[in-house]
Amino acid sequence: MNHQNPPAHIGLVAATAAGRRHAHTVAAAWPHARLVQGQSVTDALRTAWVQCDAVVAFLATGAVVRILAPLLTDKRRDPAVVVVDEAARHAVALLGGHAGGGNDLAEQVGALLDARPVITTATDTVGLPGLDTLGWPVHGAVAAVSRAILDGEPVHLFADAHWPLPALPPNVHPQPVGAGIGADSADTDEAAGAGYRLVVTDRVVPLDGRTAVLRPPSLVAGVGASRGVPAAEVAELLHRVLAEAGLDPASLCCVATADIKADEAGIRSTVDALGVPLVTWPAGRLATVDVPHPSEVVRAAVGTPSVAEAAALLGPAGRPDDATLLVGKTATAMATVAVARHAPRGRLAVVGLGPGAADLRTPRAVAELRRAAVVVGLDQYLDQVRDVLRPGTRVLSSGLGAEEARARAAVAEAVAGRAVALIGSGDAGVYAMASPALEYADERIDVVGVPGVTAALAAGALLGAPLGHDHAYVSLSDLHTPWEVIERRVTAAAEGDFVTLFYNPRSRARDWQLGKALGILAGHRPPGTPVGVVRNASRPGERVHLATLATLDPAVVDMYSVVVVGNSDTRLVAGRMVTPRGYRWRS
Repeated sequence: MNHQNPPAHIGLVAATAAGRRHAHTVAAAWPHARLVQGQSVTDALRTAWVQCDAVVAFLATGAVVRILAPLLTDKRRDPAVVVVDEAARHAVALLGGHAGGGNDLAEQVGALLDARPVITTATDTVGLPGLDTLGWPVHGAVAAVSRAILDGEPVHLFADAHWPLPALPPNVHPQPVGAGIGADSADTDEAAGAGYRLVVTDRVVPLDGRTAVLRPPSLVAGVGASRGVPAAEVAELLHRVLAEAGLDPASLCCVATADIKADEAGIRSTVDALGVPLVTWPAGRLATVDVPHPSEVVRAAVGTPSVAEAAALLGPAGRPDDATLLVGKTATAMATVAVARHAPRGRLAVVGLGPGAADLRTPRAVAELRRAAVVVGLDQYLDQVRDVLRPGTRVLSSGLGAEEARARAAVAEAVAGRAVALIGSGDAGVYAMASPALEYADERIDVVGVPGVTAALAAGALLGAPLGHDHAYVSLSDLHTPWEVIERRVTAAAEGDFVTLFYNPRSRARDWQLGKALGILAGHRPPGTPVGVVRNASRPGERVHLATLATLDPAVVDMYSVVVVGNSDTRLVAGRMVTPRGYRWRS
């Protein structure tokens, strides 16, 4: 699932008192959802269909089908529809599926009402990515190719570059990059044995009943124009240039121009009609880009020798080195267009899995794991998420102590153009994999950080509220940090009266550091200061142990533990550690 936010406008339709109660529950949680009234239920449902982006009907499925059937037009434009039964036991994704958001909406409504989402979309039920859920336009025999993927029939994947696609099942066979993509389908027929084809390209290719084409966001159109240029002139020139070059407009990721043209109505109107962003660059930045056709006339007018070509090469991220100019500037009386192709960039998601329990894993973490073609991680963490991964996901597993190797492997896979997820426990940025990975991740790849619930937060919740005021995290592992440095940091936390959390507190090979650290803290706060030890927070074998600075036995602590030492104000209240915020009402 993509787990998107709910649609912008949701119409709720109910016929009974129970249905209205459920509808009010949804409306109370989502300000963008409203109960739609009408002279009858039929009238209300039809009104919601016309006025809303999605519909949740608290009615019988058969009734909804009979009312809405005459209104169906196109699954890409019709609202998503979810049907909830009278007892709110089930939330049925009736229309919209994955592409229209019906499946996600059923999941979200189910979560609100404690109802079971019922999803029958074939690709979703077996964990395969729908071709129309990858975020790119898809044309051609989408249903036929999707069915072939589901049925395990051979499907040949042709791509003109290494695009960061999600995992595809083993019956999808990648062909050499660039093979069989062109204006003549004979090459693809021969390479694929006239089987099913999935083609990933920005070029125009012939379509038949066995080929689906994914349009990657690879093209940037640079546009320059005289003041007052008609929108029709800009649009006609742009589409003509693309057609003559054999390029599909669906692969435009943006239109780019000079910032002084940002308010040009003819350009804005064209961009709006295409449904892509308008990116603008200052003249000084455009002037730094080497172009094949500079113009001193243009420089005199706008301060840069090129607008269209330079803007096309800069693209949305300002990386001309990643771009190839496909069409040099082409002009009419008042408009100029150039087109550049931007190379795909690998994608590295650094994902925090949380402390261990599946219900403390964020939906965004799950979405990134399902988006990845390659997942890299410690073997015991990978075991926690294998049920989430899509069929065909390549897993790179290693044991303890191989952090640098995992980081390098993940970055190398992303540099090769793949969609990669590098996983760690808790939050990947807290004593985990984000730091070593980002030491190697350069500008060639896109990096996405996915926060997770840290071990400290999980331990704090189990202990009570020990983190209610300022606190410090310190790792007691001296494998990579000299003990003298650790000791200085513990001393600073002690002198500053910070609540102190110790990660990596004690192992068989490092059995004295925790006692030393506790001794430093004991020199600055009372012996009765509460100390909490949480082992395996949220995992099997979870254990919570309360003591004080004077009574804690370090032997109860191991590497699966987090130690939380209160500050001078931390108290035990009803058996829970509480660090007050210092609010006046407590005085």
